[in-house]
Amino acid sequence: MDFVKVCPVTALPAEGAFKVRVEGRAVAVVRSRGQVYALDDRCSHAEVSLSEGEVYDGTIECWLHGSCFDLRNGEPTNPPATRPIDTYRVRVEDGDVYIAAGEAKP
Repeated sequence: MDFVKVCPVTALPAEGAFKVRVEGRAVAVVRSRGQVYALDDRCSHAEVSLSEGEVYDGTIECWLHGSCFDLRNGEPTNPPATRPIDTYRVRVEDGDVYIAAGEAKP
């Protein structure tokens, strides 16, 4: 499995998201409760950037209509979204964040 270096951990807010591009895909790299996650940066309901939304309680909220997605598995936790978003395996090594680029998990 190929991991791609996407950003230093210091680029991430203490509790929030940072948008990166990985092999042509927009990915939200999120830090929450000391963990780092990676998800598609597109709400499955309105197709707007999730990295611009709020991160809280292990979720990321779409800023447009308020849908939230579980950071661990991309599942929507409230409407209007009903479809999950893809997630990616993450590795933090030597202060940098790496994402398994070719392995999205629906």
